[in-house]
Amino acid sequence: MTYLSLAKINLFLHVVSKRNDGYHNLQTIFQLLNYGDEMEFKSREDGLVNRNYSNKAIPSNKDLVLKSAYLLKELSGTKKGVDISLIKKIPIGGGLGGGSSNAATTLIALNKLWKLNYSKEKLTEIGKTLGSDVPVFLSGKTSWAEGTGELLMPITLPKYFYLVVSINKQISTQEVFTHKALTMSPVQRKMTDFSDVSNLHNDCLDAAIDIEGEIEFALLYLDRTANHLGLARMTGTGCCVFVAFEKEKDALKAKQELPSKWTGFVAQAINKSPL
Repeated sequence: MTYLSLAKINLFLHVVSKRNDGYHNLQTIFQLLNYGDEMEFKSREDGLVNRNYSNKAIPSNKDLVLKSAYLLKELSGTKKGVDISLIKKIPIGGGLGGGSSNAATTLIALNKLWKLNYSKEKLTEIGKTLGSDVPVFLSGKTSWAEGTGELLMPITLPKYFYLVVSINKQISTQEVFTHKALTMSPVQRKMTDFSDVSNLHNDCLDAAIDIEGEIEFALLYLDRTANHLGLARMTGTGCCVFVAFEKEKDALKAKQELPSKWTGFVAQAINKSPL
C-alpha cells in the first residue's frame, strides 16, 4: 500500500496562553498542500516492524513512524508486522508537519493493513499522544485549530498555489517557545474574524528570527516576488516560509529565481486529503 503523506502550512499562528502541562494553547489555520512524502507499507507475518529507509537526521528511537507503528501494535495486540519505506520530500524541522504527517499516515495505513477497524476517533486519541499536529493529518481536512492543535473545525479555503521556501536550517520548537522574543495573543478570536485569511501574523516569528536571522531575509525576498498575494509568512516555528499566488505559472517562475542557497517547492492548497 502506497500513500502520499501531506505537508501543511500555518496560515497564521497565535500563542494564546501557556498551559500547566508546559504546552501552549494556540489558534491557527492548518492549510493542507498537495505535496508530501511517499510512504509504502508491506505486511509481515513474523511481527517485526522495519523501516527500509535511511534517516540519519532522526534516530530510530525518535522516529515518529516507528513510534506510531509500535504503539498501534502494542494497543491492538496484533501479531502482524510491517516493512515501511519512506521517500522524504518534506524538509525536516521546517514547520511543515512532516513527522506528524508521517505518523498519521502510518496509523491510517496500518489500521487498514492489519485489519484493526479502529474508528477515526480512536486513531485520533492515539495520535494525540504522538504529537499536537498529528490530529489534523488524521482528520484529513484543512482546519481552524485551537487547544494545542487538536481541536479542529474543517474549513474551505481558496486553492491558491504556494511557493514554500526552506533556508535549509532547523530550529528547535522548544527553543522558540521558551525564547524571550515569543509574543502572545491572549485575546481569543472567533473563526469568522479570519474569514479572508489575509496578512495574518505568527507569534513565533520574532523568536525564530532572533535565533535564525536568515528567515527575515527570506521573507523580504518573497515579498518582492512578482504577482504574489498578501505578505510572505513563516509556517509553524520555522524555518520554512511561504507566499501565495493565484496562478501556478507565477509561483513556478518565482521558484526558478530563488537564490541557490535556498530550496523550495510549489504546491496547491487542498481542503481534503486524498488519504
